[in-house]
Amino acid sequence: MANKRLALAGNPNCGKTTLFNSLTGATAHVGNWPGVTVEQRIGVYKDKKNGVEFDVIDLPGIYSLSPYTPEEVISRNYIIDEKPDVVINVVDGTNLERNLYMTTQILEMDVPVVVAVNMADVLDKRGLSIDLEALSKKLGVPVVAISALHQKGLKELIAAAEKATESPRTGTSILPYKTAIDQAVAVLGDEDEPVPSPLFHAIKLLEKDELEIEAHPKAYERVQEVVGKDGIDYEASIADERYKYLTALCKEVAKGRVEREAEKLTKSDKIDKVLTHRVFGILIAIVIMFLIFHLTFTEDLFYLGAMGVNFGDGYPGFITYVIGDEEIHMFEGLFWTDGGINGIGTICANFVVGICDAITAGVGAGLELAGAESWAIGFICDGCLAGVFAVIGFVPQILVLFAFLSILEDTGYMARVAFILDRIFRRFGVSGRAFIPMIMGFGCGIPAMMNTRTLASDKERTKTIRVIPFFTCGAKSEFLIMIAAAVGAVIAFPTDLFVFLIYGFGVVVAICAIIVMNITSQREEVPPFIMELPEYHNPQAKALGIHIWDKGKHFIKKAFTIILLSTIVVWFFSHFNWQWTYLEEADTANSILGGLGSLLSPLFVPLGFGKVQTGSYSWTYVVGSVEGIIAKENVTGVMESLAAGYGFETFAELVSASGITTAGLVAFAVFNMLTIPCFASVATAKSELKDVKTYHWTLIFWLGLSYGLACLAYITFEWVWTLAITLPLLAVAIFCLVKYNMYMNDKEKKAAAESAE
Repeated sequence: MANKRLALAGNPNCGKTTLFNSLTGATAHVGNWPGVTVEQRIGVYKDKKNGVEFDVIDLPGIYSLSPYTPEEVISRNYIIDEKPDVVINVVDGTNLERNLYMTTQILEMDVPVVVAVNMADVLDKRGLSIDLEALSKKLGVPVVAISALHQKGLKELIAAAEKATESPRTGTSILPYKTAIDQAVAVLGDEDEPVPSPLFHAIKLLEKDELEIEAHPKAYERVQEVVGKDGIDYEASIADERYKYLTALCKEVAKGRVEREAEKLTKSDKIDKVLTHRVFGILIAIVIMFLIFHLTFTEDLFYLGAMGVNFGDGYPGFITYVIGDEEIHMFEGLFWTDGGINGIGTICANFVVGICDAITAGVGAGLELAGAESWAIGFICDGCLAGVFAVIGFVPQILVLFAFLSILEDTGYMARVAFILDRIFRRFGVSGRAFIPMIMGFGCGIPAMMNTRTLASDKERTKTIRVIPFFTCGAKSEFLIMIAAAVGAVIAFPTDLFVFLIYGFGVVVAICAIIVMNITSQREEVPPFIMELPEYHNPQAKALGIHIWDKGKHFIKKAFTIILLSTIVVWFFSHFNWQWTYLEEADTANSILGGLGSLLSPLFVPLGFGKVQTGSYSWTYVVGSVEGIIAKENVTGVMESLAAGYGFETFAELVSASGITTAGLVAFAVFNMLTIPCFASVATAKSELKDVKTYHWTLIFWLGLSYGLACLAYITFEWVWTLAITLPLLAVAIFCLVKYNMYMNDKEKKAAAESAE
């Protein structure tokens, strides 16, 4: 027997997602709504003691049920067409009037409804209260106070939802236009097929709702004929009447210092005076982000080692084992080395790497004792384990980084960052709303590109999709850490600072690209951006754990599927020549893969890792870059696998042997970070962009920009004196862009003036 379906509906930042996580826990999974790429979250609520089970559907966060965005269409269509057994309408108790606006629309549908007044704990702290019984009586549906963050009132909420499913409910309206609404309902009753939730549809016809006009064109014409004599602009007056009703309702049911609340600064308001300051807000955001990167990637916490603190020989390790004649300290340097204390992410990564190294060494020793052929040992240890374990070894640092970013989001600070950057981004050609999918790019480019569906125009979506890959995702973090470690081995540069600077470089490139597009191919007025800043609150440990688990599961799944397959293929083609003869490690440059890589390597000479700079090793960098287009994790797995194929223990040793310069490594990092993203992101971009032509130009944009900037990075770092040439050329380019923008502005003003006449 299928479970009953419970749909969660509410405004953005009302605590709906927190409630969803509290109800569903680890049962939640993510997909897409049919026909669109808006995220769909479904989970299961189970109460075995009382025998209650619900399939919980988290509808997109929206402000109303008008067809302005795909999310709004999805929510209204799901409630009307899919007919969930009950809708829990989550409202923010601290912003009752605004949240209840959508409630009045949901109540017009023929569906059981329970109103969950969230943030009861915040109300208590402010000395406020809501008369739930009076509110329930006015709305005609059960009302329950909850705190989704602290998981209070959830049992009462589910009990009310379970009871509400026992009997059907007919829609009701708070609007005063009873005659006009009844006439519209009667018109819909004459349709060939029964119209579900006729009251809701009738009111939408009065509002001249686009979806309703499209679905019922004849009914719309008849409704306008019938009510047109009233002389009332229902489209505007209905919204006004809703707010009039809610203003009076909130005065009646809200108790405490409601009248003075607007004059009193809350704790969040006081914090925002500092964190959203016009000047210090941006500086604080930069410092916070650097601290996150420092705690995640550093091998010298707070630079104590650089300041002269003596750490001796480092942490000796607590497990020792012997393979052959070699004594190995399994967790040597786990917590600190002779250079300094490790950060949280580095400690976690060292722990996992220690386990992976022990497994690889044990498997290799076992195969040798069993008398296995050298090719078999190489295939298993270097082809399979080395590539997969290289990826797994970096997963802890990515999860620590993701945990920090999730904490910022859950506390409400990430919304403040978007608010702060709106002031800057608006001048560059996009609203602060575009920053939301951009910042999501730090996690994964796929949901980030999907999130651009909420943006106001095709041009803003195009600009945002094109720069999302420049916000370095978790998969790219792996090879950046790998490259940072190699750079640190060559010139003793801090790993955390290198990764932070590369991340920052990506953001700068994104902003510059948006400016250029906004001046040239994607010119438009910046759409308005209205954003609600949620209350600051402590992150929910359970939800944080679920996020981290989902992220870790994603990488581990890739490690044992795509990356394992890639490393096996790479090992095979790097150890056989065109005559299908097996090659030992020293001869892999003569392999099939070596030949193909060498064929392409001249293309990468301007980037500093072609054959001119790295000799017979050049093909390894080329193969790693090409593999990265399939999946960015492959860069790490393939490079570590190819390094192992040469007999090196790490990529850093391959770097040292190949002779690539620091400038070449920087260019290698820049190219792989900015170039065409993984296949999955490319497919998502194709579905999100407005047409095939825009998609093809986007691919050219990614490839051309990454190649050009990687070339510029190599030249600049290798020969600093070239800045005397590039900087004047850059100044000329900026001057030309400014003049072109002025010319286009004048042209557009003249066109607007002529059209006005």
